[in-house]
Amino acid sequence: MDPVVVLVLGLCCLLLLSLWKQNSGRGKLPPGPTPFPIIGNILQIDVKDISRSLTKFSERYGPVFTVYLGMKPTVVLHGYEAVKEALVDLGEEFAGRGSVPILDKVNKGLGIIFSNAKRWKEMRRFSLMTLRNFGIGKRSIEDRVQEEPRCLVEELRKTNASPCDPTFILGCAPCNVICSIIFHNRFDYKDEDFLKLMEKLNKNARLLSSPWLQVCNNFPALMDYFPGIHTTFLKNSDYTKNFIMEKVKEHQKSLDVNSPRDFIDCFLIKMEQETHLEFTLESLVIAVSDLFGAGTETTSTTLRYSLLLLLKHPEVTAKVQEEIERVIGRHRSPCMQDRSCMPYMDAVVHEIQRYIDLLPYNLPHAVTRDIKFRNYFIPKSTNIITSLTSVLHDEKEFPNPKVFDPGHFLDESGNFKKSDYFVPFSAALARMELFLFLTSILQNFKLQSLVEPKDLDITAVVNGFVSVPPSFQLCFIPV
Repeated sequence: MDPVVVLVLGLCCLLLLSLWKQNSGRGKLPPGPTPFPIIGNILQIDVKDISRSLTKFSERYGPVFTVYLGMKPTVVLHGYEAVKEALVDLGEEFAGRGSVPILDKVNKGLGIIFSNAKRWKEMRRFSLMTLRNFGIGKRSIEDRVQEEPRCLVEELRKTNASPCDPTFILGCAPCNVICSIIFHNRFDYKDEDFLKLMEKLNKNARLLSSPWLQVCNNFPALMDYFPGIHTTFLKNSDYTKNFIMEKVKEHQKSLDVNSPRDFIDCFLIKMEQETHLEFTLESLVIAVSDLFGAGTETTSTTLRYSLLLLLKHPEVTAKVQEEIERVIGRHRSPCMQDRSCMPYMDAVVHEIQRYIDLLPYNLPHAVTRDIKFRNYFIPKSTNIITSLTSVLHDEKEFPNPKVFDPGHFLDESGNFKKSDYFVPFSAALARMELFLFLTSILQNFKLQSLVEPKDLDITAVVNGFVSVPPSFQLCFIPV
């Protein structure tokens, strides 16, 4: 048979299969835009700003709707009520890990973030317990975190008030906190191996939000048959894993099961004590890599965005520095106990996280069983997107949500005001770091922009998987 005829017949069969699969499940799933065969709704979505596209869909189809990212349906939950009902009221049913193909290629179903079912529960339980009980050695986690702001301040002094891009300095600080917990070791900010690791992590954070990788995550076959920046992402991930494996090997040689020094030691001891298949060298490397991703780039990106917003709003910066002067002064380092006496600084940190909307549509979830949700049927393993943007930028809870205003978290008396709608992508460690790092910087330096505040552009340059701020320079003027 003519090869062209075979190709046409094959494409026709694929087209019919796509139509059948899409139509067979659409009647039971929540409503949504009509998908094209094979490619789904990808042409109706702005891959440079997926969150905005989802908001537009919600205006037409309501708070629960279906989009097809390729041939597979994804149910989107938009707005506080829908997100809360799923993640809080029905937390067990929505606790599955959704698929991100480029990260699946890297993690191979292992680790803390993207493993599933029993494996994920085991790894998550062990990791949380180890980090929570970090009475390992003589210092608590806050002691470890408090050491790094002092190092960061000294490093910023070395800029001699000259213009600088803060990207790498602000990346090194949270990375060193993670390193002290994982490796029992921090790195000098000029260490070449450390800087190279930071470069790979920073590059991958930007690549993960690129339009090409958004497309590849919807059509994974592209990664196998076409060249593109996904190859750079995978190479950078391999570099990070090799870096971690070298540290693991060093730990194996010096391990004392009676005196664990850090996360890696605890994991290696667990490997010797247990026969769980979940605890292997490969899963250790992936788990540590996950901790790097969750604890380094997310915090450093937030810190970078924080400085940009403080430059844009000098009146906010002045009020924060007045509060720091009044509560802490100049002669001692900030500690977490100070936060309860600093409602304005607490509000600023919360507003930064709300405003920048770091992970606009969160990490993907999946339902762990067939479920009826708001009169719709969602089959087991269906991917779920929870729009954090729709919660953090809710107009009823946060008047003028597109405006940066610490008043969103202050009551009429100037006291800090909690909000159930504050659901940023961050852990307790990250919130501790943000408070201590920012307070330490503003305690020791005046921030000076190279351009007028009104001319600063604070719009995210990438708003895909992660919201990435534009590059900028500033001067750290000692006070």
